[in-house]
Amino acid sequence: MPRALLSVTDKSGIVPFAQGLVAKGFDLISTGGTARALREAGLELQEVADVTQFPEMLNGRVKTLHPIIHGGLLGDIRLDTHRQQMLHAGIEPIALLCVNLYQFEKTVNQEHDLEEAVESIDIGGPAMIRAGAKNFHNVLVVVDPDDYPDVLAAEPDDDVRLRFAAKAYRHTAFYDSLVSRYLTQAAGEDLYRETLTVGMRRHIELRYGENPHQNGALYVEPLTPNQGIAYEEHLWGWEVGYNNINDANGAWNLVNDLPVPACAITKHGNPCGVAAVESFGESFRLARDADPVSAFGGVVAVNGILDEEGAEAMVEKGNKLDVVIALGYTDGALSLFRNRKGWGQEVRLLSAPVPSKSRFLTIRTVGGGYLAQDADIDPGKEWKVVTKLAPTEEQMEALRFQWKIIPHVKSNAIVVGVRDRLLGVGAGQMNRVQSVRLALEQAGPKSVGAVLASDAFFPFPDSVETAAKAGIAAIVQPGGSKKDPEVIAAADELGIAMVFTGVRHFYH
Repeated sequence: MPRALLSVTDKSGIVPFAQGLVAKGFDLISTGGTARALREAGLELQEVADVTQFPEMLNGRVKTLHPIIHGGLLGDIRLDTHRQQMLHAGIEPIALLCVNLYQFEKTVNQEHDLEEAVESIDIGGPAMIRAGAKNFHNVLVVVDPDDYPDVLAAEPDDDVRLRFAAKAYRHTAFYDSLVSRYLTQAAGEDLYRETLTVGMRRHIELRYGENPHQNGALYVEPLTPNQGIAYEEHLWGWEVGYNNINDANGAWNLVNDLPVPACAITKHGNPCGVAAVESFGESFRLARDADPVSAFGGVVAVNGILDEEGAEAMVEKGNKLDVVIALGYTDGALSLFRNRKGWGQEVRLLSAPVPSKSRFLTIRTVGGGYLAQDADIDPGKEWKVVTKLAPTEEQMEALRFQWKIIPHVKSNAIVVGVRDRLLGVGAGQMNRVQSVRLALEQAGPKSVGAVLASDAFFPFPDSVETAAKAGIAAIVQPGGSKKDPEVIAAADELGIAMVFTGVRHFYH
């Protein structure tokens, strides 16, 4: 009779699975709570301690770590030498292993102390999984309850066993990545050690990636759960794609840096409209009016529960939206989107939790490797007025509002606006003065009396001179150029107030 060892923390589906294995002719071995659940269902089994003739000890830390168990998982019964050694040692082969692990992730994502986290680290489970998966020619390893029906329905060949082995190693690698990252942070170290372990769980499969010939999927960060766009809930509309999620992320991160009720509209990774006035509806209209051409087919984000008034503005004739994202929606708002004639399900409605404000890790691929860094969280250095003319109180409010937008615009980044809205954007240009020209052109006559923000210093006075011609009243920038004295002198001569932040916000 083939033997199956079952030892699971997640017991969903384990009883019918075990019953199916018995019907297929398996004898059962089990441990602890799994054994109790199976016995209560009327199944016969052997406890691991009865098989090993060695009692469970050290508060359960040692129960399956025994040659009788690991020999049964690692013995390659295709080899005569292995069969002879197993026979001599009294080791019987194990043909199927069903294990999932202590809930370390659940423990560390709720209130806990270090000792509780340590006790949630599974040792025996990963050891058995890795042993059985290495010996996949002889052992079928099952780590996911969703796979139980397929296992019972099939007579797995080596190709199937190999796929299950690969999944088993993904399972333990993901688990170990959580433990290693948690302990690294608990030890007070940053994550930039000699190796970087990052485990992610797939949230949704995407139809394709950035382009139709590319595959894609969305994964969630398990150690900062329910934070940000990755944990979006799809409430209405066509399925989301790679570009929808990428643009929604930019809009969501930006709008949650602004006061409520704010609205941000993004297109191809850059904001094309931002406003925060008395309501979501009016904020949307002002954000759209900053660049109606780009807003058409864009992603819209609001930093609260979208109400009927806000939805009415968005479904007005002439608008076309690809994605709307909010903390949630009133019933009336949802109904307006669903019943808007001519749209059908073209607009995707998402809800998502607020993004993390912690210094989480950001990762980007390069040829042959990855770049990793902290998230760009403004350290909040004290601003310094560097010109003879100081900004008025209203201008300072405008500068601070535009400075919140700047980190979300691709460098070289320039934004023009007032204290509650964006008027013009210059993004992703190869020289800064060209970004200035683009932002001023978009803002048009509204540039007169507005303010300008730059993500990095001005290397020459030409950007200040260009801004002055358009009527810009005040500028905020990091400072730090060798030509700062010339830039400041130009601002003084042209009657523009200028503030240095001491912080750069490149975004590539």
